[in-house]
Amino acid sequence: MQEQLNVFGEPLVACCFGPTTGYLRDGFCHFSSTDTGMHLLCAYITEEFLEYTKLKGNDLSTPIPQWNFPGLKPGDFWCLCISRWLQAKKAGKAPLLKLEACHSLALKYTALEQLKEYQYVP
Repeated sequence: MQEQLNVFGEPLVACCFGPTTGYLRDGFCHFSSTDTGMHLLCAYITEEFLEYTKLKGNDLSTPIPQWNFPGLKPGDFWCLCISRWLQAKKAGKAPLLKLEACHSLALKYTALEQLKEYQYVP
């Protein structure tokens, strides 16, 4: 796979290996042409976001073993769809982001300055 860049134009770093995230389940928010959801943003999952996305029809807290999905809990990191994050942002429910693990293609949908407003700092 060709090296992919983060929103700072640097090599993309891992989002999470426990649980292993990413559309490709490789721990990274890599872009893949088969990923219609555009899982580009590495988010720090909160209870507020889990409740919000469940109300929108995407239950991220219930495990789905056949999809290699463990179910998320607050404190996990996970590659989110850019459209869901932007929707949550508009509703005031967007989780913080590990920007060095967010794919540069996210900048086609939102500005770096907006992403920086949600930067996760450990």
